[in-house]
Amino acid sequence: MRVPTAIAVTSADLVLPAPDRHTPAAAVLPPPHQLDLEGALARTAALLEAHGHLVVLVPAWLPASEVRRLHTVRAILETDRIALVDVDLPPLGAALLVRQLRQLSVCDFSPGVLASAARLLAHYIYAGALLGSVAKLDRVPVGLKAHARSWAPNAQFAVLANPAPYLFKLGSGSGGTHGGGATLPAGPEFATHLTFARGQLASDWVVSELAPAWKVQGVMENPLPADSAAWWATPKLVEFAAAIPDLSVLYQLVASVRREECRWCGFELIGDRCGFCAAPLIAPPPPAAPAAQLRPRSRSRL
Repeated sequence: MRVPTAIAVTSADLVLPAPDRHTPAAAVLPPPHQLDLEGALARTAALLEAHGHLVVLVPAWLPASEVRRLHTVRAILETDRIALVDVDLPPLGAALLVRQLRQLSVCDFSPGVLASAARLLAHYIYAGALLGSVAKLDRVPVGLKAHARSWAPNAQFAVLANPAPYLFKLGSGSGGTHGGGATLPAGPEFATHLTFARGQLASDWVVSELAPAWKVQGVMENPLPADSAAWWATPKLVEFAAAIPDLSVLYQLVASVRREECRWCGFELIGDRCGFCAAPLIAPPPPAAPAAQLRPRSRSRL
């Protein structure tokens, strides 16, 4: 029986409940202040022994000390069976990506395809938040008017960070629009479930307005990830993310992409970068010019 490639995260709150009994849990790699280097080496070696390969999701907000620890462990173990995959998504969106990779880990994809699939799947996750202020937000472009409106009493902003940045201020009684002509951010054009997590903002807008507008097939509430308030620069938020829940659709999406072999480490990959060694896929050289074009011109006789 094939043992699934292990999916690992750096925080337990990035491990959402499994959608079915077949989806394995993710391994949690504690930060340096919770587990010393010897313990980290032992835990990682045990995962490799049990699963063969390890795909670690490395969030963009992870402190430099934790990123160094991951690279140190891989270097000391002298193994090419650990993929450190960078993830530039908000915390709840990152958690959904982790769950999708956990779902796919039981399929017949090679470790290299699974690791490089993270970049592909991230494009199909719609991640954002309802915020009480955008005065300190630096993850999404914020104009001067929006900064000024942040100081208004009971101001609320709907912000989309992925797949494309979008921001607008909710107006009183406007159903999600305001006099400036802004509208709800365009939702996914494919079937999704919506997951949301409440911070210190009392609002049902995500469930009552956004979910129907995006025509999601299901809504689920989860606890707010510990890093969400720092990522969105305010504790007054309701974070949300819509993603493909169906394993068969995820499988078809990944399987439809052409597979290549990494010229450096030999792992399979999809897309333009290897998930294990991060080497880019080099485009094939242009075809040689026809022989007639390469023949030098004969000198004219005098």
